[in-house]
Amino acid sequence: MKFTEEHEWLRVEGDLVVVGITEHASEQLGDVVFVELPEPGTQVAKGDEICVIESVKAASDISAPVDGEVVEVNDALADNPALVNEDPLEGAWFFKMKLEDMDQLDAFMDEDEYKDFIG
Repeated sequence: MKFTEEHEWLRVEGDLVVVGITEHASEQLGDVVFVELPEPGTQVAKGDEICVIESVKAASDISAPVDGEVVEVNDALADNPALVNEDPLEGAWFFKMKLEDMDQLDAFMDEDEYKDFIG
């Protein structure tokens, strides 16, 4: 698993990358009440804002961590946004992407580096 400085996690599954937010980010957001997901088939560039998360504290955007195509979204989050708080590293993945270049993952932190990052 890889981690971004924006508190997203990325897990490789075959030729796809699954993207979610970290437990740390989930805790910082507070109770999540709404998640807006991208449409499958959306082409994104690194940094594009593609998801919106609303919590009792604030609304936050999730940016595409890499270039690629969104191929699947987690519809369970639309029905139960609280999954982001309950199971951020497994059940609350946001979307799956097909990357243009898997080497883009080399730029992200591993788990130990991320733990040091958040202190």
